[in-house]
Formats: sequence, structure tokens, C-alpha cells
Amino acid sequence: MEAYNFFLDDKRHLRSGWRLVIFAISFFVSAQIVEVLLRLGLAGLLNRPASELAGTNWGFVAGHGAILISAGLVGWACGALLEELPLRALGCLPQRDWLRNLGIGSVLGAAALFFAALLTSLTRGIHFSFGNAGLRSIAATLAGSLLVFVFAAAAEEMLFRGYPLQTFTRANLAWLGVLLTSVPFAVVHLNNPNAVPGFTFLNTALAGLWLAVAYIRTRSLWLPLGLHWSWNWAQASLLGLPVSGIDRIAPAPLLRAVNSGPEWLTGGAYGIEGGAACTIALVVSTLIIWRTKLIRSADVPTEPAKTAASPSDKPV
Repeated sequence: MEAYNFFLDDKRHLRSGWRLVIFAISFFVSAQIVEVLLRLGLAGLLNRPASELAGTNWGFVAGHGAILISAGLVGWACGALLEELPLRALGCLPQRDWLRNLGIGSVLGAAALFFAALLTSLTRGIHFSFGNAGLRSIAATLAGSLLVFVFAAAAEEMLFRGYPLQTFTRANLAWLGVLLTSVPFAVVHLNNPNAVPGFTFLNTALAGLWLAVAYIRTRSLWLPLGLHWSWNWAQASLLGLPVSGIDRIAPAPLLRAVNSGPEWLTGGAYGIEGGAACTIALVVSTLIIWRTKLIRSADVPTEPAKTAASPSDKPV
């Protein structure tokens, strides 16, 4: 019996745990550098001090831009150097059925959010009415927030459902990859405004599972991207609800929401993601994604391409 190697697997690659450690350290260093560069660049373009961008939408762009760029570059580098995989293994390039999966994800993400909102409306926890900001303001909010939510979702999917989840999935440890990406995904939301103890962590971890299942079903990021952006956009821009406690991204939504509780169901000031209605919607949506036959698996490599045999190796 071959002795167990603590560092290398049977393909002579670093084991997935070590690959995750290298990714995490490299990502952290890269993200700090890239965010500083983006802030300085934006400050120059806007002719404003970089320190003034903190807490603004431009600071949001710099922060998520650093996440997207760093997670993509470090994920590609780790895949190439540690597993001999090409860039398309990250599942972020157009490939077979990518547009179909993006479209299905966008529909399912919004539908899941509407289902959660319906639960709160039927129980009279949240009341909805049309906004009075004017068509031009509403249209500007719908269009502008769509770009913001797609951008933010792309950054978070590249980080959490990108290389860290994928490298464990390739090692046949998908369950561990889901755990090690969903828990941090939940933890980073605990500092958001009006976070609800218990439900904030539970629902965000469930959302991490929901999005991870979408990746595992397709082996690409297009389905989870569709789920992620459309959930947030429908929540903020169509229904006028806070997104994880944040309400500044959609100043003139299509509808206005009045929350009359109970907060354990509606999430209170944190938004619907802090209540039981969200829990139910995520569980139902995850089961649908796991079972539906509408979704197509992507044609992405999961192991190094085999080197072609040299002429001397060919049978005679």
C-alpha cells in the first residue's frame, strides 16, 4: 500500500487544503494592493482625495473591483500552477449553454425572492405600494442598480464559488468546499447594518449553499451569477427592500415596502434576508435547482489535458 502523502495527492498535486491556503493568502495580499490602486485611479479621475471615497458608491466599486480582479487572477494562477488547468476551468468564460444557465438563474433568483416576499405579504408582515418618485427616477434606479448588482454578484461569485469551492469539488470533497465557502460568506455579512442575530448567519449560509449547488450542478459560475444578481435586484429595485441591511443602492424603487413585522418573519430593517420567509424560499429554491432538468452542465476541464504521445510512444 502506498504511504499517505500529507502534501501531495495521487496526481502529484498539492492537496486541496493546501491549495486553499495558498489561494487565501495570495488573494488577501492582491486584494489590498488592487483596492489601493483602484481608489487612487478613481480619485484621479474624479479629482477627489482617495480618503473621501470611503463609504460612497465609488468606494463600493473599488472594493468589489478588487475582489473580482484578485479572485479571478489568483484563481486562474492557482489553477494553472497547482493543478495545470486553463482559465476556462474557472467557469467564468462563455461556454456551452452559458447564456441559458444565466437566464434560468436570473429567472429563478427573482422568483425565489418574490416567493419570500409573497409569504410576508400574505401574513401582512410587509405591505407594498407603488413608488411616487417619477418614471425617470425609477427607470434610472432600475438600470443603474442592475449594473451595480451584476458587478457585485460577479465579484462575490468569483471569490466564493470560484477557485476555493471548485478545487475541493475536483478533489471529490464538494461538501467540504461548500462548508468552507458558505460559512465565510455568512460571516462577512454579520457586520452589515441592522444585522439580525441568528437569522443573518443562517440565511446567508443557506444562500451560500443555494449558490454552491448551482455551481455544482453546472460546473460554471453563470447559474449562480444569475441567481445572485437577480435576487438582489428584485429585492431592492423592484420591491424597495434593503439588501442585507443596505438601502442606498436603489433610491427610487418601483415599489415601496412598509414593514409591520413580526421581524422574525420579515427581517425588519435588515431586509427580508433576516427572516424566516427567506429561509423557506432558499430551501425550496435549492431543492428546485438540485432537481430541475432545465439546467445544463458546462463543458469545462476538471483535470489537466493529457499530453499527446510522442511518435516513439505510439504502438507499432
